[in-house]
Amino acid sequence: MPPTYLTQEGYKKLQEELEYLRTTRRKEVADRLREALEDGDAGVDADAECDAARNEQSFVEGRIRELELILANAKLISEDDKNGLVQIGTTVTIQEDGMEPEAYTIVGAVEADPRNGLISNESPLGKALLTHKKGDLVTVNAPNGSFTVSVLKVE
Repeated sequence: MPPTYLTQEGYKKLQEELEYLRTTRRKEVADRLREALEDGDAGVDADAECDAARNEQSFVEGRIRELELILANAKLISEDDKNGLVQIGTTVTIQEDGMEPEAYTIVGAVEADPRNGLISNESPLGKALLTHKKGDLVTVNAPNGSFTVSVLKVE
């Protein structure tokens, strides 16, 4: 399995989510399931509650396994490897012709949150920007067509 690129902050968030699911959430779901099973003679409503609790338990256990796998294959992005090139962990300011400049931080797919300026290294824009430097013109091949951006700053 290929590595999952994570920032220190992203790694910490996933660890905290995993800890919450293992301790607090798992117990809450188990309690809910136990209560639903104890009320099992109450008819259709009780059956529906049992099914809902089992589904929730499956979701929580699946997410725990997913997080364990992500964290086991995590490759932390070093903040010290800045060399002027766009790479995972750098913040890049770009500008498309006639548009306002935009800044994005390149992160692994797990941490991507474009609305908050975090784009995946696997996205069309992230992939196109990798290894470029300040002053480069970069053509981005996106699903809706190609466009060109200028790299204004790499931090």
